[in-house]
Amino acid sequence: MARVCEVCGKRPVTGIQYSHSHRQSKRIWKPNIKKVRAVVNGENKSIYVCTRCLRSGKVVRAI
Repeated sequence: MARVCEVCGKRPVTGIQYSHSHRQSKRIWKPNIKKVRAVVNGENKSIYVCTRCLRSGKVVRAI
């Protein structure tokens, strides 16, 4: 599963994690992606959506 939101395009972000002693390590922050049944162009489809889009109402869930 590709960790990309099909609504907003949110994807994994890379960066450097610092400890309290300023030791550095590379890491990846992944978005919280869920597979949901949603109404897309008038038909029910299964899409991958981040929880931010679900919570804000950008996605109409299928019943």
